[in-house]
Amino acid sequence: MAIGWLSVLKLVPWRDVIGSAPAVADGAKKLWTTVARKTAPEPAPAPAPAPAAPADPPGLSPQQQALAALAAELAAVQAQTADLQAQMLACTALLKDLADQNTQLIGRIEIIRIRLLWLAAATAVLAIVGTTALVAAVLR
Repeated sequence: MAIGWLSVLKLVPWRDVIGSAPAVADGAKKLWTTVARKTAPEPAPAPAPAPAAPADPPGLSPQQQALAALAAELAAVQAQTADLQAQMLACTALLKDLADQNTQLIGRIEIIRIRLLWLAAATAVLAIVGTTALVAAVLR
């Protein structure tokens, strides 16, 4: 199973990922500032829901019934719009947080990569010194 993950990790273009991480973070920040600046429009006060009435109330004309139905539908649409805008704000905040975490992760990976290169160089130097010492000991 580990071999499968290693082969997948080898296929990832890490230089491209590291190079594009700041652009992704900047894009997420721009999206967040754009969405956060837009405030939700104040919904019009919704009329109180009318109690269930017979199909043809004696005091309302058909036009008044249609207007009442439209007002109720408008209130429902405004509530849905406000809910969707709240969800959009939450999603963009999450996206911004994930982009920031991605930037920090990429920075830490770069530090680890540099340390690994130093460790490989130190190991190569020690291998050369050890081999030289071994050859010198055998030749004496």
